[in-house]
Amino acid sequence: MTTAVVTAPGVAAPTTDPSQLLQLAEGMHAIEVVAAAVGWLDLFERLDAAPADTRTIARDLELAERPTHVMLTLLRTLGLVRCDDAGRHALTPLASEYLLARSPWSVAPVFEALAARPACREMLRVLRTGAPLTFAPDDDGDGWADRMSDEMFAEMFLTTTDSRNAYLAHALAETVGDAPFHRLLDVGGGSGIYASALAQRNPDLSATVFEKPPVDAIARRALERRGLAGRVDAVAGDMLVDELPPGYDAHLFSNVVHDWEEREVARLLRASFETLVPGGTILVHDALLDEDGDGPLPVAQYSVLLMAFTAGRCYSLGEIVALLEAAGFEQIAHRRTVVDRTLVTAVKPD
Repeated sequence: MTTAVVTAPGVAAPTTDPSQLLQLAEGMHAIEVVAAAVGWLDLFERLDAAPADTRTIARDLELAERPTHVMLTLLRTLGLVRCDDAGRHALTPLASEYLLARSPWSVAPVFEALAARPACREMLRVLRTGAPLTFAPDDDGDGWADRMSDEMFAEMFLTTTDSRNAYLAHALAETVGDAPFHRLLDVGGGSGIYASALAQRNPDLSATVFEKPPVDAIARRALERRGLAGRVDAVAGDMLVDELPPGYDAHLFSNVVHDWEEREVARLLRASFETLVPGGTILVHDALLDEDGDGPLPVAQYSVLLMAFTAGRCYSLGEIVALLEAAGFEQIAHRRTVVDRTLVTAVKPD
């Protein structure tokens, strides 16, 4: 029923909350990181001997820095490590009592047994190299972003993600409400499901989905099915390479920034600032950690999935606000939506 919210106008909104189902799917890889930390890296024994900051931990354990950051965020959120004002990570009493070999209450052998599983070995490779896993065993080394140039794969991938996005898009549209803008550019908008939800909620809004081929063609077909082709269109372009189309008073980045490393996110937000009309609004809708980056747990778990399959991770609210300010945006505000998502809005000064 949730898919119908955006695909079929006139169908009633969902009446129940799928958060637990989606959290289960999005957090499925978190256990592999904990098992690798215990069974392969001896991380807790090492931190018991000497607290250390993220860079030192990555260097000493021969890990890539991005996945080390994601791992430590998860462990902080689980209450297994704490970070002092100097950025040094140390064990909490919980970890000392249950994850050190010398403790009579140690459950470390449970995680050591899990670490022998192939999935944990694959996660160890991600931690070591920072290179994402392939989407499926037969992907010939290509990650999901590379495979989106294959129309059959892209159609399958978008169908899968849109089964989740329908609920998120409906909630986003209700959160935005009566939009104070009239022309929206949905940057990296996939099938256009978020632009469609906003257009259905706001009859005076027109929108454009900016996507690489062949995703732009998939979006056009989806917009036809939703009965929105006259108000929402799609144009071809690569947001990581091409200039954003001018003339829009709103830019939407929904579940986009989490796929990319911080320098790419900064570049995207600067590109948005440069091409938005004066007074225009940027909307960043994503799973964001709290301002200090220490929770909530479902977002820290989801960040592991993103670390494993993309070049990105879940950013904190504080990080996104800082990047928006650096790009030149003002009047930054944020609101929680559903399933641990946050909508951050900001304005380009007149």
